[in-house]
Amino acid sequence: MDKKSIKNIMQLRAKYKNPDEMSLKKSIPKLEKHFKHFINLSPFLVLSTVRDDGFCDASPRGDAPGFVRVLDDSNLFLPDRPGNNRLDSLTNILNNPGVGLLFMIPGLDETLRVNGNAHIVSDTTLLEKSIVNKKIPKSGLKININECYIHCGKALKRSKIWKNETHIKKGIYPSIGQIIVDQIAPSGMSVEEVDDFAEEQYKKTLY
Repeated sequence: MDKKSIKNIMQLRAKYKNPDEMSLKKSIPKLEKHFKHFINLSPFLVLSTVRDDGFCDASPRGDAPGFVRVLDDSNLFLPDRPGNNRLDSLTNILNNPGVGLLFMIPGLDETLRVNGNAHIVSDTTLLEKSIVNKKIPKSGLKININECYIHCGKALKRSKIWKNETHIKKGIYPSIGQIIVDQIAPSGMSVEEVDDFAEEQYKKTLY
């Protein structure tokens, strides 16, 4: 460990001002009308889970605005859409139900943070309400909330993430095909073939 590492809360707090009263009081244990509205407008979130070895994992989740359903003041439902079938987040939740969600709305600098406990459900009464293109999710997460609050927009303002002029041009970052070929070297497949395969998978397995 670095000799200059901060090792306790006293050393850490000495570097920062105390939080103001507004910052401390904004965290509440349930959804109110503004939080519900935010979730209904959000097409994207990051789901954070904890692995059984103690390391954390963060996974993107996205769909049409309102894809995360507000069940009541204390519960959300997040449908599981098709992915790479590693099931990292779901496996983590089987071992540790604690989750954190960061909701975003394009064009809005503030984000919504929600923490709670999740369990995996296969209840058709919940899943059927999340059908897209006649495809029903195989499972979903019912999340019981214990904390939620609006996070200030400083990070998104600094990053200018929603500004068109900050968006990179095609080709600056390599394609997924180039990355996979460089990292895995799939037998007999060119970059173009891997890119075509990935695009076809997007079309076939988005839902």
